Amino acid sequence: MVMMGKALVWLAVMSFPAASLAAGDAERGAAVFKKCAACHNADKPENKIGPHLVNIFGRKAGSVDTFQYSDAMKKGGEGGLVWDEKNLADYLSAPKKFVPGNRMSFTGLKSADDIADLEAYLKSMSQ
Repeated sequence: MVMMGKALVWLAVMSFPAASLAAGDAERGAAVFKKCAACHNADKPENKIGPHLVNIFGRKAGSVDTFQYSDAMKKGGEGGLVWDEKNLADYLSAPKKFVPGNRMSFTGLKSADDIADLEAYLKSMSQ
C-alpha cells in the first residue's frame, strides 16, 4: 500500500511540470493571434484568405468544406493529419516544412511560448 502511495505521488509530481509547461496563456495568445488575424478567423466559422480556426483541435487537416485547400494540405488530412497540440505546434513553428507544398505564406512562430499561448487562445475561442 505504501508503494502504491509513493507511485501516485511520483506520478503527480512528474506530471505537474509537463502540464504547466504545455499550458499557455490565452490572453497573451490573443496578442500573438494578431499576426494571424489578417488571414484567419478564430471567433467565427467564416473563412478569410485562410480557413477559420474555430474548433481546430481534433479537426482533420484540410477539412473545412467551404475552403479551397492546397493539394498538400488535403493530402495531409487524407493521410491522417489531425490538428492536436503537437501537430499544430510543429506546423506553427515551420509551416512549409511540416506540410511541404501548403499555401500558407507565414514563415512560422519561433517562440515555443508564443505557440503555447496561441494554442491556449484558440482553445478558448472554440469553447
